[in-house]
Amino acid sequence: MVYVKNDKAYFDYDLLEKFEAGLQLLGLEVKSLKLGRAQLPGSHVIIRGGEAFWVGGMIHPYQPANTPDDYDPSRTRKLLLSKKEIAHLQVKSQAEGLTIIPLSVYSKGRQIKLEIALARGRKKFDKRQVLKKRVAERDIDRALKGRRDF
Repeated sequence: MVYVKNDKAYFDYDLLEKFEAGLQLLGLEVKSLKLGRAQLPGSHVIIRGGEAFWVGGMIHPYQPANTPDDYDPSRTRKLLLSKKEIAHLQVKSQAEGLTIIPLSVYSKGRQIKLEIALARGRKKFDKRQVLKKRVAERDIDRALKGRRDF
């Protein structure tokens, strides 16, 4: 079940490779995620000291009145990836100038997962081309929908 999805990432970036990462969360964050109270746009993943961290993602409190005083909704959260995946992401992001962005938060069994992707940012021109292509495909689909071939 998908709890939160970053639709803007599909428009702003060319996605090259996707990965599945576990999240190290607090109990109140899990409850909040299951209600969809999180924001992915504007966040990214960094790799420091052989570990991956999700930076800039907001998980709003489950019950604001009962939330601990020291709770930070935009705190840095550790990602659970294998050493091989972390090394691969680090090499690609540093050498080729790629960004690691979160795409969605979902559950897989009893675990909460974060789908991340290696991405290259699109220029304004590329975004315009994507919009033109979508409009053209929509017009073609509309034209073919009303037509019947016997």
